[in-house]
Amino acid sequence: MAEFYVDGDISLAETLPSLFYTEEKYFELSRDKIFSRTWQYACDSETVKMPGQIHPFYLLENYLDEPLILTRDKNDRLHLLSNVCTHRGNILVEGNCIESKITCRYHGRRFELDGKFISMPEFNEVKNFPSKKDDLPEIPFNTWEKYLFASLNPVSPVQNFIGDMCSRMSWLPLEEFVFDPARSRDYLVKAHWALYCENYLEGFHIPYVHNSLNAALDYSGYKTELFRYSNLQTGIAKNGEDCFDLPGDSPDFGQNISAYYFWIFPNIMFNFYPWGLSINVVRPLKPDLTKVDWIKLKEKMNQ
Repeated sequence: MAEFYVDGDISLAETLPSLFYTEEKYFELSRDKIFSRTWQYACDSETVKMPGQIHPFYLLENYLDEPLILTRDKNDRLHLLSNVCTHRGNILVEGNCIESKITCRYHGRRFELDGKFISMPEFNEVKNFPSKKDDLPEIPFNTWEKYLFASLNPVSPVQNFIGDMCSRMSWLPLEEFVFDPARSRDYLVKAHWALYCENYLEGFHIPYVHNSLNAALDYSGYKTELFRYSNLQTGIAKNGEDCFDLPGDSPDFGQNISAYYFWIFPNIMFNFYPWGLSINVVRPLKPDLTKVDWIKLKEKMNQ
């Protein structure tokens, strides 16, 4: 992407050339140069609550499309592993299950829940076997409370991406948040993934597009803060509108904040409201097609 230059001085920076949004080659380059090197929201770690539970999924399905498994071993430790057998590339686990071992259905190769190779039938005479490369590859991951982030080849530690959000929202009882299926849904958007994110990152359109939101917000107090790999937009409520009851040690104490809109580079939004949390994952499908997962969570007391 050397053809594109973004000035470090935001007052001089311009929109990327239209080629970035329309040409297939830049869509493909973004997979390796952006998405595989950043941190993706993967799943809720409580998906595997009990030792022996295994949860298969694809990291950023239909784009990175990396088959992974989240496991919890007998010592109650989490592991994020490749879901591809190290023998002939067979997918190991097809659905959520509880097992003491992972067994490949193709040739019977077996692994511990931490990915360590155990055995394989009829390989007794093979020299230099097994070796480290027979173990299932471990995928870098980190959790914030119960929210799990993963990266195939991280350019920087996860804290450089989500640390400012974790610190700012540390007072929230996130362990009390539960999935709300009635308000969660997926959307197909006929636009490039970056256009969707750019729309999210500017509040200039609020008075013109979001009438109900504009009626509840004091737009003059709308604020944007920039961090290394993230961004925060803060909405201030008008008098009488719903807002957070902030603790005294919050840097925002005394303000009528109605929403915290965190964007994590390049494609994740964590939107905090007085009623709970909306996690939005922007999934590239084609240069002109994007899927957006809206995952809604609310506090148990608000159920």
